[in-house]
Amino acid sequence: MPERTDVRLSLPSKGRLAESAEAFLAACGLRIYKPNPRQYAATLPALPNVTVLLQRPTDIVVSVRDGSVDFGITGLDVTKEYGGDNEELLVLHEALGFGACRLAIAVPEAWDNVHTVADLAAAVAVWDRPLRVATKFTNLAKAFLKEHGVAPFSLIHSEGTLEVAPEIGYADCIVDLVSSGQTLKDNRLRALDGGVILWSQAALVVNRAALRRRPEVLSIARTLLELAEAHLRAEEHVMVVANMRGESPELIAQRMFEEDVLGGLQGPTISPVVSVTSRESWHAVQIVVRRDDLIPAIAELRAIGGSGVVVTPVTYIFEEEPDRIRAMMRAVEMGD
Repeated sequence: MPERTDVRLSLPSKGRLAESAEAFLAACGLRIYKPNPRQYAATLPALPNVTVLLQRPTDIVVSVRDGSVDFGITGLDVTKEYGGDNEELLVLHEALGFGACRLAIAVPEAWDNVHTVADLAAAVAVWDRPLRVATKFTNLAKAFLKEHGVAPFSLIHSEGTLEVAPEIGYADCIVDLVSSGQTLKDNRLRALDGGVILWSQAALVVNRAALRRRPEVLSIARTLLELAEAHLRAEEHVMVVANMRGESPELIAQRMFEEDVLGGLQGPTISPVVSVTSRESWHAVQIVVRRDDLIPAIAELRAIGGSGVVVTPVTYIFEEEPDRIRAMMRAVEMGD
């Protein structure tokens, strides 16, 4: 059977994670084209050689792991749970900025003497039976409980609603994904202090063998990482432009460097303003600042004579080659 020539990217097929993944790719300049909403295949016009497949998050991990799919965007939680021994699957980016949650241990609120994982271990040690833990994440739960000395225990795999398990009696506690924690409260459960097994969000994964063997997969990997990193960096920043009186760009830059947040990424861009109404020397200054620093930046610009401040979003910020690309290349070259 001839080796396929297309590059395949799997995305979640439904739900909030699917919507967020599609929006993320669109923000990176990779809008998905799916003429029929019932289809489980789509295209990326910006990357014509890429076929987009829509799957369940867990199936994405399995497909990338076994090589039937080259790339996937799915939760880090299912990646760690179903990724195997990490020989076949490589995480290219573990924090795409959406789908944030945590995998945690939760016990009934009625357990007044159990507030930490150490408390849980001490309580179970004197029981005459194993702790029963309901979870979808048996591999991660098993490793965590062993590491923290919670023994004996038995894992009850369940794909249903876990929060009811302690109430109806088929488990003592649960290991599940938690976002706001409201669902736990509604079911009279409490997350344990120190009981976070994994902080998770959407991740980009690739099949290691395809990355090493197929140049087109490596090329697409570089493109995906470059766009993702540049977009995520840009989301944290805005472009600020202002007019400022000053005899020269150097004098204006000196005033700006004396402030706390007006340095920009590598310094301001300053250019003359041609005015037909003023004999004074005006310049336009342009800097990129962190969103968190926007209000202080505007105040500092005003303090040194800036006016007419305009703020615009930034789509991409490309700087030096991202660390994640260098890490990927080391994995390809060294066979890690």
